[in-house]
Amino acid sequence: MDRVIVYVDDAAHAQQVLAPLLGREASARTHWVLVACAPRMTHRISKWVSHSTRESWRAKWADKLFDQIVPTLQMSAAQVTTVVAKGPLAELTSQLQAEGQTPAAVVDARRPKVDAPAPPTIVAVGIPPERRWSSPLPGSLGSVLAGCGVLWVLALE
Repeated sequence: MDRVIVYVDDAAHAQQVLAPLLGREASARTHWVLVACAPRMTHRISKWVSHSTRESWRAKWADKLFDQIVPTLQMSAAQVTTVVAKGPLAELTSQLQAEGQTPAAVVDARRPKVDAPAPPTIVAVGIPPERRWSSPLPGSLGSVLAGCGVLWVLALE
């Protein structure tokens, strides 16, 4: 029996990632190990919430996530085991790998983290790239300031 360790934090994204794997013929003989990776809580939350409350919230969050994903995996008569990650994933992976006789495949089906969005790029059509002027200020604020600058130049002349 093949074993696949899958790290998940969002059901919709995980189902998109797992769809090609479920379409395989061997998916019925697969033992899926779902690892729920709950969102991180800041260390300052301990002022407001006890450790047991945090663990309870993490378990409830994982149960909701598993309720959305497990039925999809069980449709192919595969075996599914659920785990909630409570520490570094590298240590958990080595622990899960040691539990089986053969090495398991690892699939990271977590939603990618999006950092700050890139500033919008303004492309002037018909103007050569060396003559284009782009404002370092976002959106209409740059246009307003540029317009004010033009008005000052005209007023001073």
